[in-house]
Amino acid sequence: MIRKLLTKEGYEKLKDELKYLTRERRPEVTEIVSWAASLGDRSENADYKENKRLLRQIDRRIRHLTKLLEVAERIEYNPVQEGKVFFGAWCELVNDDDEMLKFRIVGDEEVYWRKDYISLSSPMAKSCLGKRVDDEIVVHTPLGIKTWYIIKIEYNKDDPAFLMSLPRSRTL
Repeated sequence: MIRKLLTKEGYEKLKDELKYLTRERRPEVTEIVSWAASLGDRSENADYKENKRLLRQIDRRIRHLTKLLEVAERIEYNPVQEGKVFFGAWCELVNDDDEMLKFRIVGDEEVYWRKDYISLSSPMAKSCLGKRVDDEIVVHTPLGIKTWYIIKIEYNKDDPAFLMSLPRSRTL
């Protein structure tokens, strides 16, 4: 089976969506379908047809999320990553024309949530992996070869794993 990588935030968001669909949305739509079916002739009942279609969509999404979360690998911040670009990193780049680019490298399932997320499998992300600040990135695009320079690398600092890695101040 194909390994699916997710950031901690992405994993939690998908888990919350599955919980919402199974505990709230599906029962709500099922109730509407039952009510519409009780009205009689289903062949001309728009409420029944539309909500039955919606129920099929919800069930498909529940199956997809269930399978995804079974195989997903949740990647959390590790202090060893600091200073280099790895999965989950926020990167700021600049090119010779002073164009700026800022994005976060995430899993394929997460790229649709925000415009500043890019997939780990994208050419830009692949070029950035393992690089440090001031490293040059060469990306092959449909418009030709583009050269970028990494000016900043950050990881989500509110991640509990990150907070645990910080030196603790001692009080006397």
